[in-house]
Amino acid sequence: MISFIICLSLLLCGYFFYGKLCEKIFSINPAKTTPAIALNDNVDFIPMNPWRIFIIQFLNIAGVGPIFGAIMGAKFGVASFLWITIGCIFIGSVHDFIVGMISIRKNGATLSEIHGDYLGKAVKHIMRIFLVIFLILVGVVFVLSPAQLLNQMMQSNFYNTFFWIIVIFIYYVIATLLPIDKIIGKVYPIFGACLLFMAFAIMGCIFYYHPNIPEIWNGLQNQHPQADTIPIFPAICIIISCGAISGFHATQSPLMARCIPNEKYGRPIFYGSMIAEGIVALIWAAAACALFHSDNSFMSYDAASIVNYIANTWLGKIGAVLAILGIVFAPISSGDTAFRAARIMTAEILKIDQIKISKRLLIAIPMFIIAILFLLYQIKVPDSFAKIWNYFGWGNQVISVVTLWAISVYLLQEKKKYILSLIPAIFLTMAVSSYIFISQKEGFGLSPFISYAIGSGIAIICTFLFFRKKNKMIISQL
Repeated sequence: MISFIICLSLLLCGYFFYGKLCEKIFSINPAKTTPAIALNDNVDFIPMNPWRIFIIQFLNIAGVGPIFGAIMGAKFGVASFLWITIGCIFIGSVHDFIVGMISIRKNGATLSEIHGDYLGKAVKHIMRIFLVIFLILVGVVFVLSPAQLLNQMMQSNFYNTFFWIIVIFIYYVIATLLPIDKIIGKVYPIFGACLLFMAFAIMGCIFYYHPNIPEIWNGLQNQHPQADTIPIFPAICIIISCGAISGFHATQSPLMARCIPNEKYGRPIFYGSMIAEGIVALIWAAAACALFHSDNSFMSYDAASIVNYIANTWLGKIGAVLAILGIVFAPISSGDTAFRAARIMTAEILKIDQIKISKRLLIAIPMFIIAILFLLYQIKVPDSFAKIWNYFGWGNQVISVVTLWAISVYLLQEKKKYILSLIPAIFLTMAVSSYIFISQKEGFGLSPFISYAIGSGIAIICTFLFFRKKNKMIISQL
């Protein structure tokens, strides 16, 4: 319990102190006109109330990641507390804040454009294709999973899974096409209330019931049932992404960069949302650790079953319904903005303005046709799709690695303290590279020693290329 309280306190302190340092290093300018005002088109560029933007950003990046990912990561033991706390403060929040602020400074540029500006045209073209496909897949996954949960909750002959798929998909189409303040800006406070109730209700139960949560100083040994084949590092960095660091977040920050009326709101919206997500992840990791510590048999349960058990045991029937609704709304809130980001990114690639709804449809119709085909494939061959999606868990962190390197080059060019993102970039490059070689399931299944050696080599090469770029910049300025 003490470890949980310390980590929770550190996350809060991280916002007030390290977040303030990031803000200072970036040099925000409250007097500078933001794209929300300068480029207001009443569709995607719309100045909105800061608290509403915070809720939207929080829900955009959250989904079920900080819940399911934290629970699966808790199977490793209390090492999950450390990764969530350190990763959130020093990597994830920095990643989300700076990419969001760069987007503001670059007139609401999408992630692939930011990659291209600082890592070259080749990277831009690769990431354009990869990110659009990635976002569509995220949207598709977040159609089926909430539909299945709603079907389980309703248990009606009429309201089956297929019915809820249609309802959610119709909502996605409307939310993707309409101005951001018409649907997303109005329903997100409701979604946010459910998700926050769930998190704080579970935290309240932790303090009320005082479950036996293991302490960090009692040992960080790998508690995972497959510890022989799944080492804590780098697996925990992939399994717990939302709540620590996630590349998906960088696709969402530019959406809100188009709505922020003043740069002074950047830290509470971007850095603050990530800290809020870290708190949610820490709460669920603590609850899961307590459950695993009390009864090791729960290790065999999937994340959804563990959520259902904890909610019903601690919150009762009414509280459990509200908690589960939070899990239903969370993926929906990420799914609609994933499709929206895919539309905006595609429009940017094709240079098609999005002011008229006819031009939005020009992009949205083919995009949703592709999404429907993916969805049908997922329904027809769920096992095959799940295997493909496992690679996207790794791919999600690849996005964050590329983004951290782009941020580092930006800080270098702007003559700011690039170490802020360089150390996270080196660390995560090593983690992501090692994982694909060490993983028995998604990767090559090599020995830890060889995998770590290869991962370290790739990280060293990337670091060398970064400093070579720095030297070229110095020479060009002579």
